[in-house]
Amino acid sequence: MSEGWHCLHLYYRINQAALQRVAAADRVQSRTEMIRILDPEADHAPIRLQVSVVSGHEADFALILMDPDPLKIDAIAQMLRSTAVGAALEATYSFVSITEISEYVPSVEQYADRLKREGAGPDDPAWQARLSAYEQRLPAMNRQRLYPEIPPFPVIAFYPMSKSRIPDANWFMEPFSARSSMMAEHATSGIKFSGRVTQLITASAGFDNWEWGVTLWARAPKYIKEIVYTMRFDRASAQYAEFGPFYISYAMSAEQMLGHLRI
Repeated sequence: MSEGWHCLHLYYRINQAALQRVAAADRVQSRTEMIRILDPEADHAPIRLQVSVVSGHEADFALILMDPDPLKIDAIAQMLRSTAVGAALEATYSFVSITEISEYVPSVEQYADRLKREGAGPDDPAWQARLSAYEQRLPAMNRQRLYPEIPPFPVIAFYPMSKSRIPDANWFMEPFSARSSMMAEHATSGIKFSGRVTQLITASAGFDNWEWGVTLWARAPKYIKEIVYTMRFDRASAQYAEFGPFYISYAMSAEQMLGHLRI
């Protein structure tokens, strides 16, 4: 990729019957191999690798993988499959996407126009201060969108989404100015959770069945519920959003995950 990273969310279930058919010595060896395979500091690891334990029956553990090379990401899944317990690892869900800078992230000039529409002007010192602050933080925000750091938050939520195409609520038939305004409202709702929730939106049009993937990292589970509920009242979500399955999980090292799952 010229900029940004490929991203893969993988969800696995442990087939207990298949696991019991693996000899005890092979299970021990596989545990050591899986810890090595899922080591984010290993030479073979993608640039970003996070392991988590999934709550609910749909999966037992999850991986988030990001790298410029999609085959380096896929190699992790193939290495897990090749272990002695690989036959007991059932992939229950995956989501393929790429990082991007959304077209709705305003440039400095567009942000200045937005401030003018809000009633501020170049002669207002507050206008100049807000514009200067935005200009200074925009490069870092865009860098985080393209090359995201994974925050040290314990809770992870993921869900795919698309924009509606139904006749009375077709997002793609709205003019850009209207879509941009709605997304600005949506962003304002999310900013209220700064310091408690970090969000990553990855693009999947042409890569998966949905158009975007939303990954949320939070300091506590309640913040996931609160941000999702709050943002659903925004017009961009309430009228135009369609959601796929939701997954909630808890970050762990590979060794902690295997111990939690009794492998």
